[in-house]
Amino acid sequence: MQALLDKLINLLKWPVAIGFLLSLPAFIKSVDFFRFGEWRYIALFGGFFLFFIARSFMDSSARISMEVLAHEMTHAFFALLTLHKIKGLRINPDDTGGNMSFEGEGNWLIIIAPYFFPLFGFLTMIGISVYTMFVSPNLILNGLMGFVIGYHIDTVASQIHEKQTDLPKVGYYFCAIFLLPANLWMIGSMLAFNSRGWDGVWVYQQLIVRLNARYFDYVISLLGF
Repeated sequence: MQALLDKLINLLKWPVAIGFLLSLPAFIKSVDFFRFGEWRYIALFGGFFLFFIARSFMDSSARISMEVLAHEMTHAFFALLTLHKIKGLRINPDDTGGNMSFEGEGNWLIIIAPYFFPLFGFLTMIGISVYTMFVSPNLILNGLMGFVIGYHIDTVASQIHEKQTDLPKVGYYFCAIFLLPANLWMIGSMLAFNSRGWDGVWVYQQLIVRLNARYFDYVISLLGF
């Protein structure tokens, strides 16, 4: 089953990348969906800027260690999602990187996951969902979402460079096509969660589908079909 799933995911590599690239106008247009004047978004932007203030005071070694840990944990998370057994996870003591090993051949999704998927943001969303089952939502939680969005953007930006060994494995052309829209999708989903929780995330996905359909119809009409 594991090998079959890997083959299926690998077959979908370029269709997924092209699909995300074609969805780029929808991701940009979806900004209109968010009501940034609401207090929950003002609190989110406060948390976002607080992250970068905190980052400036953070010890560089501790920050890099946290980034490496999040990186390898995201590899491991997607390995588990695609039915691979984790054999080991190691962080180099000199902050030069880490390693996650698993059984099986793997797939491109495991390799590229840390460069678009906000694992800490996802865990925060789950934590907020559980917390708000017992306590009413408040602006501190919105600020927390802004903080993890800032962390995600900073971490992804710091990981994309010419010495990164993961990127050549999936190909630089693929990365150029896939990573920007995939990150916009993730950030948009977190912003939608900040608005209405998981219901907001679902509504956001429906919006992207509608926008894509609208742009497709527009292109077809231009071609005269």
